[in-house]
Amino acid sequence: MEQKVNTRSRILDIAEAAVLDKGFEATSIEEIVAGAEISRGGFFYHFKDKNALARAMLERYIETEDVLYDDLFARARELNDDPLHCMLIGLKLLAEMLEEMPQGHPGCVIASTAYQDRLFDEGVRELNRQAILGWRKRFRGMFEEIAAKYEPREPVNMDALGDMVSGVVEGGLVLQRALRAHNNASEQLMLFRTFLERLFSPKPN
Repeated sequence: MEQKVNTRSRILDIAEAAVLDKGFEATSIEEIVAGAEISRGGFFYHFKDKNALARAMLERYIETEDVLYDDLFARARELNDDPLHCMLIGLKLLAEMLEEMPQGHPGCVIASTAYQDRLFDEGVRELNRQAILGWRKRFRGMFEEIAAKYEPREPVNMDALGDMVSGVVEGGLVLQRALRAHNNASEQLMLFRTFLERLFSPKPN
């Protein structure tokens, strides 16, 4: 059983690296099979087709990201239980994590899937959508908690603000890759952090 799990994980690792490098459409089953050193039958034992592979990659990526956010903001809450300061600390921790990756963040499976969604069935597209909505809900809840204590200086759509976290991170990764600028994503996050600090700072008398 352990060998089957290891083979499946190895297939997912190889597929994810290839997809983040050049996209789903340009990634072939043949190169995944060669990289994993298995037969085509070995691939199809774990995944009936590329659509099933995409679903498994998404599920794993979503689970990893959720655990990451849980851990980062739990650490932030331990350092300061004020909702605004917890958010600011959490974003700083996330920016530092991105900056410390020696080769930069490899990219986002969610974004790669969204860019080529015509390749997948409705189940995969819906899984992608639900992941983004889940992150919106997570951060909207945090921003609503902040707004209950610190009135925003300007009217703000909390759903849009929740989406901004994903937008800033994913947009930063796209810019980072296009510009070959290692720290772009972390710098974008720190600018967003400053925006939040100003948005929820008390209005001058």
